[in-house]
Amino acid sequence: MRKVLIIGATSAIAEATARLFAARGDRLFLLARNEVRLDAMAKDLEIRGAEHVYSANLDANKLREHKTVLDKAVEQLGGLDIALIAHGTLPDQKACEHNFGLTLQEINTNAISVISLLTLLANRMEANGSGTLAVIGSVAGDRGRQSNYVYGAAKSMVATFLQGLRNRLHKSGVQVLTIKPGFVDSPMTAEFDKGALWAQPEDIARGILKGIEKNKTVIYLPFFWRYIMWVIKAIPEQVFIRLSL
Repeated sequence: MRKVLIIGATSAIAEATARLFAARGDRLFLLARNEVRLDAMAKDLEIRGAEHVYSANLDANKLREHKTVLDKAVEQLGGLDIALIAHGTLPDQKACEHNFGLTLQEINTNAISVISLLTLLANRMEANGSGTLAVIGSVAGDRGRQSNYVYGAAKSMVATFLQGLRNRLHKSGVQVLTIKPGFVDSPMTAEFDKGALWAQPEDIARGILKGIEKNKTVIYLPFFWRYIMWVIKAIPEQVFIRLSL
């Protein structure tokens, strides 16, 4: 039985992953903004086999509340083995281009709040000499593209932070896992046309559990995105700026 904290628990990928943890009999603590959804999820996960499910409200952008909420979560769990950070928003790129306030808001949500939580969790796990920090990023952070560079910049910031954190915590026995999904069919992408490259949240969840179990450092989900992004990153800048990506 593992003690698992999930931040942004009501997102589609997080909920699918929580169901896999529950099926293994793990003890869960869920954090998200929607208390009604959290209550419903907690009941569902206990039916699915979770040893126990706790939950609490958290607006990730309220940075001053992070330590208090995390302390409460660890106390109720009786320790902490895995922390999955899964919250985030998909910004309106065009709106951000004309309003820096919106850009700052998205950077705060998708990067700064994540880094705040990681700092607190990393210090705790480092002191304990064990644990897994798993963070859902995006392939969008691998290269800036005109269609979503605000979102991509935030995800790139988190990915770089995780690289350094991984290097720091390696000697402490703490796993730091960067999760880079491609296109995922979820409520956040409901307005997008779907195609062959799109995955379901359940597919991503299985990949996350596999990545944790195999002590991976960076995973692309589904796996073929590693090769897609390798090609995209290899395109020379003078060619890339002419592409409508």
